[in-house]
Amino acid sequence: MAGSVAGHGELNEMPELPEVETVRLGLAAALEGRRLKRVEARRGDLRKPFPERFAARLAGRSVLSLRRRAKYLLLDLDHGETLIMHMGMSGRFTIHARNAPASGSGKHDHVLFETDEGVRIVFTDHRRFGLMTLAPTEELDAHPLFEGVGPEPLDDDFTPAVLSAALKGKRTPIKAALLDQRVVAGLGNIYVCEALFRARISPKRLAASVAGARAARLVPAIKAVLNEAIAAGGSSLRDYAKADGELGYFQHRFRVYGREKKPCPVCGKPIRRIVQAGRSTFFCAHCQK
Repeated sequence: MAGSVAGHGELNEMPELPEVETVRLGLAAALEGRRLKRVEARRGDLRKPFPERFAARLAGRSVLSLRRRAKYLLLDLDHGETLIMHMGMSGRFTIHARNAPASGSGKHDHVLFETDEGVRIVFTDHRRFGLMTLAPTEELDAHPLFEGVGPEPLDDDFTPAVLSAALKGKRTPIKAALLDQRVVAGLGNIYVCEALFRARISPKRLAASVAGARAARLVPAIKAVLNEAIAAGGSSLRDYAKADGELGYFQHRFRVYGREKKPCPVCGKPIRRIVQAGRSTFFCAHCQK
């Protein structure tokens, strides 16, 4: 039976850190320590053109590890290159066990990986907003996709002091600041709304004013909501599914996101929705100051 790992798509949201991490966990079980026996690219591009000799540079290589940086998956290979992957808005990885019925021939099945164990992994992306490219592993930090990207929010070195320093002098709303990947990596609309609610911070508050005591509340809130979402397999808002084909279920635990006019779980007043920089923001005006 095939299992799938995909990005969700409500309100054009891209997969956020918990969904990408759930995808990573599912793919790692099938790829780490295996050799890529065959790689097939069915077209010349996704969001951007594939690198020169893309499939040939992957075929025959052994997979050392599968990591995540921000919202990207990093497949480290034994010849010193890393395959950088981003799912875009609609990307889906489907894992097909050995001896499973033939698959991967659909109109939007763009890349196929087959391991030496006979497992096939198909990347499907009907909007083609995904990305796959190759870069030297030792040069990833300087790659244009990652240069200047902020700390990983689940790392120990993401502390209130680090966040306070990143927010110093920022005159943008804290909601916008947290979506800036230079401030902190991997956060998106859903989990920023949820973390700000838990920290009792208004999304409209100027970012610079969050430094100090508010940052001391916000950092643990960010870590908690991300860890809980990963444990729940992410949030399934459209077609996101875990590696085993089951849906993530963190969406059932949302306290504010998508709950406009519903009662706040703390004070009972209606959740508000506003638009900030073209994105929906959900919050409780009574609890969040």
